[in-house]
Amino acid sequence: MFGPDPLDELAIPDGTHVREHDLVTDGDVLVGGQSVVELGVRGSNIVAGERVQFGGDIEADGDCRLDMWCEVDGNVLVGEDAYLGERVHITGQLIVSGDLDIGDDVDIEEGFEANGWIVIRNPMPTIVFLFVYLSHLLRMGDEEAAEEVAEEFLTDDQAADPVVIPRGGRVSDDAWRVSTPATIGDDCRLHGNIRATDIEVGTATEVFGSLRAKGDIRIGDDTVVHGDVTTKDGDVAVAPGVRIRGDISCEACTLSEAADVEGTIRARDGIEFERERSPSGERGRGAVASGHETTETEAEPEDSPDEPAAKPATDEQATDADRGGAAADDDPGTGSESPEESTPDAAADGSEQPEADDESHERSAAFVPLDTTEPKPAVRSLEEARHDWTDGQGDTTGDGAADTEADDHSDPTTNGVGDDDVSAVVTDTEES
Repeated sequence: MFGPDPLDELAIPDGTHVREHDLVTDGDVLVGGQSVVELGVRGSNIVAGERVQFGGDIEADGDCRLDMWCEVDGNVLVGEDAYLGERVHITGQLIVSGDLDIGDDVDIEEGFEANGWIVIRNPMPTIVFLFVYLSHLLRMGDEEAAEEVAEEFLTDDQAADPVVIPRGGRVSDDAWRVSTPATIGDDCRLHGNIRATDIEVGTATEVFGSLRAKGDIRIGDDTVVHGDVTTKDGDVAVAPGVRIRGDISCEACTLSEAADVEGTIRARDGIEFERERSPSGERGRGAVASGHETTETEAEPEDSPDEPAAKPATDEQATDADRGGAAADDDPGTGSESPEESTPDAAADGSEQPEADDESHERSAAFVPLDTTEPKPAVRSLEEARHDWTDGQGDTTGDGAADTEADDHSDPTTNGVGDDDVSAVVTDTEES
């Protein structure tokens, strides 16, 4: 409180609200000289410098000190002691629970009431009174009493930070204007536009107005601003959960992806989007949703081992075989299966199967080799030809493929053989 320059910024502590044209806080209120506060003030201890104007009532739970030429448009209620300087003007009533020190030419329009001592004089400044009192105790040799006074006045054990309005500031429902930086705490509710050199707003704060600064503006989490956010030469940083019901104008803007801006963003140096915090608590690009890449591979059918094609026994058998191979090529879904594909159970289990013997391998080949390689006569007798037709019932020549289809439509009473068919075969044999 008694630092080198305690009034170097506009400081609004946590939990400060503006209610019914009154500035309400749990801590002290310090107002610099030549300031205008067009609101009532309610706090613990209230101290105002020279030529300060208040536009409402003053309610102090502790002490109240008003320096020279102060004006109060309302009543002044003090829970403990009151100190009024020269030419203080109060339009209402003054009620003091403790002692009253009052200066010359003080004007109280509706009178005053004090339960303690009333001293009419020019009260000396608080800091001067403190040093005079301490020096008097030390001269008397009462060091213990001097230590107690020093601890009571100089120890920084305040329950809450004070509201600080710098010298020459103006505070009203319309605007908060200062020529210093402004710091607004958490869980605050303020009315009016904020004008300062730099502005920093805490979390969960609601401002019914705009923010305008010459430098940087930083807005904390879950804060609502009912207006524009404008800076002349600075940057704007918007945290997650912030709602801005207006435009943003700045040099560079750092905007969280979880923030909501209803207006237009004008950033001369660009906009940088900031992702939400990752589970590790770091800001930045954030956690990227991870997934498993699946690569689908199509199982290519294994080619059957190359087998030397056997020479067909007859021209008709070769023609039928060629016709069947062409049909297999036209249909991509059919074809010869390899020995590995012929056993799906073994392939599914993944176990190795023994290789097929020569006899089973010959059965799976596209062409079945002849039993003998001896040449046969082109013309045979009818009885010999009938005995050689091993496939079907002998209705057609060849490998029996067409004979099977003919057997399905044959007459069962004649076992698939008619008199006309036998005569035709005999005639063809004799002519050849």
